[in-house]
Amino acid sequence: MIRFVFRFLGLWILAAGFVALVRDGTKSIAANAIFTTSLDEDWTNIHAASRQSIEAAIAKYIVPYVGGWVWDPVTLGVLAAPTFVVLGILGSGLILIGRKKRRLVGYGRD
Repeated sequence: MIRFVFRFLGLWILAAGFVALVRDGTKSIAANAIFTTSLDEDWTNIHAASRQSIEAAIAKYIVPYVGGWVWDPVTLGVLAAPTFVVLGILGSGLILIGRKKRRLVGYGRD
């Protein structure tokens, strides 16, 4: 059951990444230049308050225990990446986690 949830969420996130890719592609064609939208820009456009609350939560709960390197290079690097790349990687990872296990070939059943 949990594998189904991972695959289901992974497919929806991968579909959202594809929509972001098509959106950036149409903007690039219209502008006659390469155009990509960062995850930070999309997140701020969709719901700015949640992004600010996540930033405060990371600063309050994670940074004191692990250090400042979590926010500056890691989180800001992910937020600066194009949306379709982040959603594509996240969706693909969830699909891989939820995949069915392969049968072992060449082993007898006991």
